[in-house]
Amino acid sequence: MRSYSLFAIFLLCLVLLLVDSLAFYWLQAISYPISSTGFKTFIYSSFWFFTIGLVTAILVLKIRIDSISPQRKHLLISSLYGLTVSSFIPKLIFVIVISVLYFTNYMFSETDSLIIIPLIGVFSGFLPFFVILYAVFKAVYRFKVHRITIKSEKLPKSFVGLQIVQISDLHLGSFNYRYHILKRAIATINHLNPDIIFFTGDLVNNYSWELRGWDQVLKKLSAKIGKYAVLGNHDYGDYSTWESKSAKKENFEAIKNFFATIDFQLLLNQAVLIDKNGEEIAVIGVENWGNPPFKQYGDLEKSLKKVQEVPFKILLSHDPSHWTEEVVGATDIALTLSGHTHGMQAGIRLKNKKWSPIKYKYEHWAGLYRQNHQYLHVNRGLGWLGFPGRLGMRPEITLIELEK
Repeated sequence: MRSYSLFAIFLLCLVLLLVDSLAFYWLQAISYPISSTGFKTFIYSSFWFFTIGLVTAILVLKIRIDSISPQRKHLLISSLYGLTVSSFIPKLIFVIVISVLYFTNYMFSETDSLIIIPLIGVFSGFLPFFVILYAVFKAVYRFKVHRITIKSEKLPKSFVGLQIVQISDLHLGSFNYRYHILKRAIATINHLNPDIIFFTGDLVNNYSWELRGWDQVLKKLSAKIGKYAVLGNHDYGDYSTWESKSAKKENFEAIKNFFATIDFQLLLNQAVLIDKNGEEIAVIGVENWGNPPFKQYGDLEKSLKKVQEVPFKILLSHDPSHWTEEVVGATDIALTLSGHTHGMQAGIRLKNKKWSPIKYKYEHWAGLYRQNHQYLHVNRGLGWLGFPGRLGMRPEITLIELEK
C-alpha cells in the first residue's frame, strides 16, 4: 500500500462503499419475502459491519503503515487484499446480475420474479465468494507438476533424457515461516529425481529477514548434477525505502549469500558448463532484465562471452519479456526459462486453451512457447504475492525432459 497515495486509497474505499450500497439496495429487494424482521436485521447489520470494518481497516493501515514493522506489514496488507477481493468481486457480480434480471423482468411472471430472481441473485453472489475462498484457503498451496519435453537437434547425445526441474517465484515472506507447506513441494520435487534444478528468481518479497529458517528446508532439494539460480526483480530490495544505501546493499548481499547456504550456484551475468561423457551444454544466468518500470540489471552479452561455441544453451532469465527483446532471433539459445508473471495467480485453462488478464500485459505469461527452434517456458511460480490465493493458476513445479 506504500506505493499508493492516501487520496488513491480514499478513492478505493469510496468505490467499495458505492458497490456495497448498490449491493445492499438489491439485498433488501430480494430479502423482501423473508417474514422475520429480526433475521433481516441480523443480515443487514452483518453486511454493514463487515463493510465498515474493512474500509476502516484499509484507511487505518494506510495512515499507520510507516509505524508498522515490515514483518507485520506484509501480512496485514495481503490479508486485507484477500478480504477486499473476496468481498468486492462477489458483490459486483451480484449487483450486475440482479440489475440485469430486474430490468429485464418482463421475461418472468410476477410469481417467478419473487422466486427466481432472488435465487439467481444469491447464487451469483455466493458462487464467486466460495470460489475465491477456495483460491485462498486451498488452491494457493495445491502444487502441480507440469511435464514438458524439449526437442532440439543441437542437444548433445549424452544429454538426451536429461531431467530438469524448474521452480520460480518462491516469495518466501508470503509463507510467513510455515515451513511445512513448502516441505510438501520439496518432497514432490525430490520424488521426480531430477538431474538439475533451476530456480528462476524472486526468492523473497523484499527483505533478507524473510529467509530465516528456510535454509534447513530448501537445502533438502536434491539434484544429481547441480542446482542453479538467478535473481528476480524482488530480490534487489528496490520496492522498499532504506535508511541508507549500505543498508540496502547489506540486505542484497545477505540474499545472494543465502543461495550458497542451500547449495545453489547463483549465476550473476555468467555461464557455467555442464560436462557429460566429454560433451557439454551451457547454463547461462542473467540478472533481472525487464521492460520499464522494471530495472535492467541483466547483461546477456557478457554472460555469453565464454560459451559462444557451445551448441546447446539454456538461459535462466526471470522476466519473460527478455526473451522477446534480446534472445529469440538474436541468439542461438535453445531454451529460456523464466517466471515473474505468476500467471497473475488467476486464469482459465480448457484443454490446450488458456486465458488470464495478465496476457494483456505480457505476451508470454505461462507455459511453453516456441519460435522456430527456440523455446521459452514461463513458470507460474510456487509462492504468491499480493492476493493470497490462486484461481485456476495452481503453483507450479515444472519437469522438463530434453530430447534430440
